[in-house]
Amino acid sequence: MAKRNFLTLLDCSQEELNQLITRASDLKRKHLAGEPHQPLAGKTAALILAMNSTRTRVAFEAGMQQLGGHAIFLGTADTQIGRGEPIDDMAKVLSGMVDIAMIRTASHEDVELFAANADIPVINAMTSLYHPCQLLADMQTFIEARGPVEGRSVAFVGDGYNMCNSYINAARQWGFDLKIATPEGYEPDAGILQSTNNAQLAGDAREAVENADLVVTDVWSSMGHEEEQARRVAEFAPYQVNEALLDHAKDDALFMHCLPAHRGEEVNDTILDDPRSAVWEEAGNRLHSQKALMEFLLT
Repeated sequence: MAKRNFLTLLDCSQEELNQLITRASDLKRKHLAGEPHQPLAGKTAALILAMNSTRTRVAFEAGMQQLGGHAIFLGTADTQIGRGEPIDDMAKVLSGMVDIAMIRTASHEDVELFAANADIPVINAMTSLYHPCQLLADMQTFIEARGPVEGRSVAFVGDGYNMCNSYINAARQWGFDLKIATPEGYEPDAGILQSTNNAQLAGDAREAVENADLVVTDVWSSMGHEEEQARRVAEFAPYQVNEALLDHAKDDALFMHCLPAHRGEEVNDTILDDPRSAVWEEAGNRLHSQKALMEFLLT
């Protein structure tokens, strides 16, 4: 079997992405029914996280165990990268020891370099440019609740960072219309935005959310931008997602946030628990979508 990587959503065809979502829902059903399913028995995953993680780490570790395999967590202090070992050398070493690697680091170029030098499948567990694993869970959550996302209207409100870039790729792959509301100077990557006709910038948050089927936001100061938080709070204030803003979406619209959320900033204190919020289902689906992804890449 030829090696496959999952560094962005564009590494899979639209058909493959839909198959992953269908499989994730099937694995979720099996898990909830207590049906054992261990196709990865004897397989080992290396989980390389240079930045903090809750959902990604737990989903990969628990998912690998549920599929019959084993995961090894490698933080910066646990590897020789912290002492200057080139990341391409590490990729070659791990290729002889484990079956798959997930890597989270700020530089997307480092993930690409790791994947280019690895003989095993590599999954992007988040970079400053993309967060594709989160989009698998988001699409699974929407499709389970509302059916096909193709042709729907989606609003992204907030920082045009890795989640926003990934939503642009998702709009391209799943065929939904994406409207992005972000302060001037915080727009998504221009090249990614220009890669599809399915995504466009909106004038403000209300314009983006108007009649949307799905409303999404993310923190205003992502990892690596913490020192800018005070300035960002002031500039992003008109982009907070709250009940009043969500009321401009369709009556059956869903709200999502990849978490962790800063209540009182990008969301108010109550929107996460609003009946329209799907954030807890979205978080739980990280487990099943990542299981489907690992199974796909290894079998």
